[in-house]
Amino acid sequence: MSSPTSKIRNQPKTWTRTEYLVSTDTSLIPIQTLNTWYAGEEFYWAKPMPEPALRETIQNSLCFGLYHNPSQSEKSPENGISSSKLEFVGFARCVTDYTTFLFLTDVFVLSSLQGLGLGTWLVTCVQEVIETMPYLRRSLLLTGDWKRSVPFYEKVMDMELMVCNPPVDGKDAVGFAVMQRKSWGAPGFGGRP
Repeated sequence: MSSPTSKIRNQPKTWTRTEYLVSTDTSLIPIQTLNTWYAGEEFYWAKPMPEPALRETIQNSLCFGLYHNPSQSEKSPENGISSSKLEFVGFARCVTDYTTFLFLTDVFVLSSLQGLGLGTWLVTCVQEVIETMPYLRRSLLLTGDWKRSVPFYEKVMDMELMVCNPPVDGKDAVGFAVMQRKSWGAPGFGGRP
């Protein structure tokens, strides 16, 4: 019998929505494209890294690739996905021990596709996997975008502010918002065992 942890690690999960697909299969992630994103202004919180280091980072993380898949009817026998037909359009990465802790980072959707609900769907897929971790103590994230990201993660992932320099006297908040969502493995959490 396999544990929820081994299923998350060893059995890639896939979600589909119209012409889009989210997958935890890291073999589908085009490393060069991701590194190009890391080098861009929109990905302001990260920098590109040598491809072997990025590949290792991806392999050691729980990753969610968002893909445009106009021909979902064409599937490969190996994993059911024709990777040659996929256009990489979004990404989310979780640093996790797969049991008690998860740190969400690198959430990104191409600017040309923002506003279509794809980012919400991507993060909802992340949250769906988080919900399968029965011993998770907490999930965390950092964001510097107070106006959009803080309300977004409060709504989509039920996150709450943990440490911050909140807005004062009508001025914008300063610094990063540290957010967490305590979960089943946290002391004093009244949810599921």
